[in-house]
Amino acid sequence: MFIKTTLLFFITALAEIIGCFLPWLWLRKGGSIWLLLPATLSLALFVWLLTLHPAASGRVYAAYGGVYVLTALLWLRVVDGVRLTLFDWTGALVALCGMLIIVAGWGKA
Repeated sequence: MFIKTTLLFFITALAEIIGCFLPWLWLRKGGSIWLLLPATLSLALFVWLLTLHPAASGRVYAAYGGVYVLTALLWLRVVDGVRLTLFDWTGALVALCGMLIIVAGWGKA
């Protein structure tokens, strides 16, 4: 369950980040207004993906946050070309551990 949930969270995070990055490109970097169309679709996908989890919405959002932190930092590295620090990696590890703890309790609440 951990692997399936974590992979689904990573896909969800990418959908959210892309859905927010494309309008940023339009507003801050002079991109085409047509970027808003795939951004809207990406954000709709993000919302739909969040509904695929079996836990209560608040738990899903809390656990998702841990994976989002790591995904956003990987985006920072790969897309923005910013080198990650030890503090970045440590914070991502702590957030990911928090996600795993929350998911471990999904069937017990």
